Amino acid sequence: MLIPKKNLKKIIKNQTIQDLLVKYNISTDYTSLRTRMVARGVFLGLFIAMIPMPFQMFAVFLFTFVGRFNFPIAIAMCWITNPFSMPFIYYIEYLTGAFFLNIEPQDVQMSIEWFNENLDTIVVPLYFGALVYSLLLSTMGYYLMSYCWKCKNRRRSL
Repeated sequence: MLIPKKNLKKIIKNQTIQDLLVKYNISTDYTSLRTRMVARGVFLGLFIAMIPMPFQMFAVFLFTFVGRFNFPIAIAMCWITNPFSMPFIYYIEYLTGAFFLNIEPQDVQMSIEWFNENLDTIVVPLYFGALVYSLLLSTMGYYLMSYCWKCKNRRRSL
């Protein structure tokens, strides 16, 4: 369920959050609800979520030094890959990477021993598939969020 824009505004305008932004000298752009800022947050969050790596939220934080985006939205998008969804998403990325690289996919077993033995053969297809899905889903998310956000604003102004 998506949170309506008016509820997001209430959350962001909360005095505790405002005090936190002032205390740590954080730009209000990182909580802005402008279409572009929200869409950028969706893009970055989805892009990082699809990459198999630890500390994805920390990676989002590191990007705050590079560009401006809605930070809470980006963090929320990172949570798409959680401990329950990761195995399925990463398996699909592995199969996709193996398909595009014309590599015969192995029968994956969910055990630490199997991953330790086969890491060198699965890492390239996995990350290639992750790159494909990162670019595809984050770009789709960016444009879909921009479109939906603008439509919602137009409908509200009528």
